[in-house]
Amino acid sequence: MTARRGQIPPGPEEEYSTTQELLDWLGHQFKQFGDIYKASIYGTSVYVISDPQYTQHVLVENWQNYVKGQAIKRVALLLGNGLMVSEGEFWKSQRRMIQPAFHRKAIGALIKVMTTANSVLLKKWEEAARKRESVNVTHDVSHMVLEVVLVSIFGDDYEQVSSHFNLLSEESARNMEFAGAFRSLGKIILQVADRRRKEHATFTDILGMLMETRDQHSGQAMPDRQLINEVMTLIVAGHETTASVLNWTWYLISQHPDVEEKLSNELNNFLGSESPELDDLARFAYTRQIIEESLRLYPAGWLMTRKALKDDYLGDYFVPAGTEIYIPPYFVQRHPSLWEDPDRFNPDRFSPEHSQDRHRRAMFPFSAGPRYCIGESFARMEMQIHVMMIAKQLRLRYVQTRPLELDAGVNLRNKYDFIMTPELKGIADR
Repeated sequence: MTARRGQIPPGPEEEYSTTQELLDWLGHQFKQFGDIYKASIYGTSVYVISDPQYTQHVLVENWQNYVKGQAIKRVALLLGNGLMVSEGEFWKSQRRMIQPAFHRKAIGALIKVMTTANSVLLKKWEEAARKRESVNVTHDVSHMVLEVVLVSIFGDDYEQVSSHFNLLSEESARNMEFAGAFRSLGKIILQVADRRRKEHATFTDILGMLMETRDQHSGQAMPDRQLINEVMTLIVAGHETTASVLNWTWYLISQHPDVEEKLSNELNNFLGSESPELDDLARFAYTRQIIEESLRLYPAGWLMTRKALKDDYLGDYFVPAGTEIYIPPYFVQRHPSLWEDPDRFNPDRFSPEHSQDRHRRAMFPFSAGPRYCIGESFARMEMQIHVMMIAKQLRLRYVQTRPLELDAGVNLRNKYDFIMTPELKGIADR
């Protein structure tokens, strides 16, 4: 054991400077030092990893030795001690209480919410197509996803709360000012919950489920503060990730006419004039492959951080207790030893014949292990329904006038909104 302790990963001598883009800086170090390196980032000793074996160890095999890292502090300011932030037995208890709201049957009941919101968006974009006007895809998709999230959580109380939460889709900054404004919305959630209690009404939306759930040991309901934390977490996580991935998906489709044509053929062959139903979704394999490839290239959660509670090893490298571990899906999912032509958009790489021998941690856009994203199935269903309903009727044209500029904050975005021109696919409209 003592002999092995001397094996510390190589790494840069200079500290990371906040004047540099962190994503670019991390990528540069990978090119110099390989799949694991030690660095000083934000004044903390960090191991940065891109080997899927190391990822498997930290997130799955020895996950209990690793708590959320320094990046979660920013999230905690926004969301409090919700499911994304909490640790230990408290996290386990909360996860058990929230999980039923995301079982297949519960999610399936929300498909009408998703199709309704997308029908409104489709009509707006069809009208723009007829007028030959452009649309702000980034803004419109963000607003639609937020509506789906809020209706799913608040149900019939959506109209009462929606205007208060519009800052999520209208304000792109995620700074202290935004955090303060967002945290103040906790009182809106509490007002809805208090009114429901006074009316002794039972609701089947997500808020209703959370209000009714009980801790399996104490039999107690969630305290109001924790109820607020969990609802705030679900709103932000449910909105930001899905909106970001769909934004990138339309950009990628617009740059690859062959993919757009193949998608159209699949939708024309299998999707009728009605909105898709839950049991239909599995048949649309290529639509799913497009979404998977978008998640690979532009994972919204581009960086995950953990901190070692006790001494550990990553392969032959010693990990002292207290070491931060940076796990960037962005780089693992573009690793040249895991992916052929890794920077190319190629949905066919997710066809069954091309997916058999891939390492199980070559992809983990929703994390992995016990702390994988509780809303993954919800998000995947929402993304697929959106792409199917829009792409069945429209193509989105985007003329790229400037190179992409990644904004790698809490979520991975483009620095500029995608402004696109919708075109009708119907023969009568050509």
